[in-house]
Amino acid sequence: MTTTALSVEADVLSALATVLDPELDQPVTELGFVRSVTIDDHSVEVHLRLPTAFCAPNFAYLMVSDAYDALAGVPDVGRVRVLLDDHHDSDKINTGTAAGLGYVGTFGSEAEDSLDELRRSFQRKAHLAAMERCCRSLLASGAWTLEELPLLELFDLPENSLKAALLRRRGALGLPNHSHARVMVDHDGDPIAKPDVALRLRLATATRISIEGNAHFCRGLLATRYADTGPEGAAGFSPVITNSRSHS
Repeated sequence: MTTTALSVEADVLSALATVLDPELDQPVTELGFVRSVTIDDHSVEVHLRLPTAFCAPNFAYLMVSDAYDALAGVPDVGRVRVLLDDHHDSDKINTGTAAGLGYVGTFGSEAEDSLDELRRSFQRKAHLAAMERCCRSLLASGAWTLEELPLLELFDLPENSLKAALLRRRGALGLPNHSHARVMVDHDGDPIAKPDVALRLRLATATRISIEGNAHFCRGLLATRYADTGPEGAAGFSPVITNSRSHS
């Protein structure tokens, strides 16, 4: 296999790793939703799968559409096909995505106006959960108190995966990411007032627990549906990759 072929394969997998389940806020690659990747000299074809045949069609469409967009940006990838397997709306979603019809064009009268607000809603939840993880970590370490959290700035957060995740979520919402931006902010970027911090943190904790609980539940369903995922869902699972690209 040529260096170019291996590079394209790595780029394809990296692109897929940027695609998130909108509700679970985790990459489809980590969740075990990428079933197979086939690369040849002229194209790449990816098959996705979900924990059940009746997962919400709007969520399913978002993941297929996002995967297509991510792969279309890979240099020298060629023609892109993304197919959803074993879902009650697989044919409709696959046909609509291939034709570039968009969500409303794909589902017609069954669709709501668009998926923009749905996506925004999940981005807000993901930001709330990421903010909570950072704040809880500092509170647990004793470095900050609850009363001090309104003054916490991005500069004060340790450089770790929690902060990186928070910055990504803030970026998705268009919130400021400069060093002196406050950490405890609402979805518009306005600082949380001191009397409201405890309540906001409890809400954030409930949101984070809900996201993590749903992710655990979906992994269990996926493991039940597909034997290759094992008892922990995506743990240890890698998509079947066929790479026959030969040109250098």
